[in-house]
Amino acid sequence: MRRRTFVALLGGGVAAWPFAAHAQQKAMPVIGVLYAGPPSASYGPFMDAFRQGLSEAGYVEGQNLAIEYRWGEDNYDRLSALAADLVGRKVDLIMASSPPSARAAKSATSTIPIVFRGGADPVADGLVASLAHPGGNLTGVSFVPNELTAKRLELLSELVPQAGVIALLVNPNNTTAERTTRDVQEAAHTKGLRLHVLKASSESEIDTAFASLVQLHAGALIVGADPFLSTRRERLVALASRHAVPAIYAWREFVAIGGLISYGSSLIAAFRLVGAYAGKILKGTKPSDLPVEQPTKYELVINLKTAKALGLEIPPSLLARADEAIE
Repeated sequence: MRRRTFVALLGGGVAAWPFAAHAQQKAMPVIGVLYAGPPSASYGPFMDAFRQGLSEAGYVEGQNLAIEYRWGEDNYDRLSALAADLVGRKVDLIMASSPPSARAAKSATSTIPIVFRGGADPVADGLVASLAHPGGNLTGVSFVPNELTAKRLELLSELVPQAGVIALLVNPNNTTAERTTRDVQEAAHTKGLRLHVLKASSESEIDTAFASLVQLHAGALIVGADPFLSTRRERLVALASRHAVPAIYAWREFVAIGGLISYGSSLIAAFRLVGAYAGKILKGTKPSDLPVEQPTKYELVINLKTAKALGLEIPPSLLARADEAIE
């Protein structure tokens, strides 16, 4: 009797073991991507770079990792609800692709790790305690576009020395817009240039801004570093060409499709690093132990074909400093 009972118990234990082991296995981790803009082809290369960073830690979407996407459609007011939705779904990590996304994610959770592609000053924005020691549940990659915007004014003035009036296009919904405007105004004043500030947070406002360049007699344009403006780069480059206005941008991606000149860090490199950070966190590293990274290299890219179409001769000194000259 005892032997039969033992066998029965053993048999039941063997039968139940696969189910118990399966229950103990960790489910596939899920990353929630919170993006301020709409789903578009222009975002594809950045997500590819993000996935490349994840693959360096051994995570491949669809194999041992799932990614859920939430799109703000350029309506920053939607981001809080989208972040709350990701938190409600108990994702393992949130990737915030811009400062507005990062702020929304931070407000939604203090426990789920967040990796951001941030703006100029994540400390001033209240995202982290310090760059070296972020604290809390956030870390990521930070840019310094505000300081660089003044540098872009210098480069544009060097390329178009006859332009005494320059326009600056910013997205007023971006919290860094005022800081950027102030920096460029100071730089313009120092160089004796007149600066007109144009604002656009929709496609119709972009059209209006370019139409006003003629009335303002603006000889050149600076396009601010902004997620919304970046996703509209095809439109911005086309309008700059149509109005024959020399324009400088923050990212190489603008120049690759026909923009005149750009100066800034690499967005592709930034998203790859965000992916690498996400992979480390999924493997157990705490966000607070990963310092916020800042770019160490800035790229100057010039489109020679566009310069020729605008009748501009690139100064040899500027061409010599270019990291890339697109024919």
